[in-house]
Order: sequence, then C-alpha cells, then structure tokens
Amino acid sequence: MSAEELYPEDCPFCKIAETYPSPNSNAAISTSQSRRDLLEAIPEKPDAEKIQPNCFVILQAPEVLAFLDIQPMTLGHVLVTSRRHATKVQDLKGSEGSEIGFWLPHLSNAIARTIGIPDYNIVQNNGLRAAQVVPHVHFHIIPRPASVPSLRNKSWTMFGRGQRGDLEEDEAERLAGKVREELRRIVAEIEVGDGGGRGVKL
Repeated sequence: MSAEELYPEDCPFCKIAETYPSPNSNAAISTSQSRRDLLEAIPEKPDAEKIQPNCFVILQAPEVLAFLDIQPMTLGHVLVTSRRHATKVQDLKGSEGSEIGFWLPHLSNAIARTIGIPDYNIVQNNGLRAAQVVPHVHFHIIPRPASVPSLRNKSWTMFGRGQRGDLEEDEAERLAGKVREELRRIVAEIEVGDGGGRGVKL
C-alpha cells in the first residue's frame, strides 16, 4: 500500500495550507528580506478551530508552514512542511527548500528556548518504507528531554507513531503562543541582510 492510498481524500497538510494562507505576498526568503516581512509570517493568534482536528499554527510563511504535531512524541514536537504539495524532498522547488532551510534553525531554537530543552532531533521521512505516513514532505522537530519516565527501559521510537500521546488542546494553545513569541524575539535578533544565519544562539 502506498502512502497516497492511506490518504485517499485531500492531503491533510494541503488543507492546513489552504486554511492558513500566508499574509506576506513575497514569494520567498532572501538575504534582502525585511524584518517586517519575517514577522508577518508569524501569526499573532491563529484560530485553531478553523480546521478539524484543531491546528496550532506557529508559522505561516509564503512557502512554509509550522504547527504542533497533534500526537507529539514529546512536549514541543513541531512539524515543518512545504505549503505546496510535494511528496518527498526531491519534489521540493529550490525556493521551498531555501525557505525551509531558513526557518528550520530558528524554529528549533524557538522551541528549545520555550520549553528549556536544548537537545532535539530533526527527522524527515521519505516514503512509506521510511515511515512517512502523510505523503506531503515535512520535518519533525522533536525535543529530547533528559528523561522520559514513561519510556524508561523501552526503545525510544523515532520513526512512526511509537509512544506518541494525544495533544491537550488548552496546553497546545498556550505552547504554540509561547513558541510564536519566542520566534518573534529570535527574528528581532537577526541581522537583516545577512541571510539570517548569524547572532542567534540558545
């Protein structure tokens, strides 16, 4: 069975992209991007109930979205995905790859700062045999706490559903808001015109 057969209806990530459009008309991140353009990609308080299941959005960039995983492996588990439907990494356009590459370190930093856990995994699966369930390219940012008592003496499942639990909606709303606030602070630290790669540390 292919990944596409698991989702015979519309792709769930495409539905999220359609529901939460980018407020910024600029097509892609560039070294000349203004700080205002970057801040516009971080929504103030998106309505999680605009789509079912509820979606807790962190980033609404022109070509990239980020939102909390609805079945997180750990607190702060976030998905980063292309806005346009692309099944695997090789299906991304150059500008999409560039924008993901721009936001991924800043999102990781924002999550780490927010929950106070500096260690994390970034996981990206391509195809059903590689444990890609949703056939739309996406990256997992998964914080790694020092100890996870419920997983003690068990292998820590990285690929697939593993020990994932449901996301509590009140907690998710608060967490997404805090991550967005931290991401805004990080964007404020970026030296605009340097490509966003300097001066941002945990």
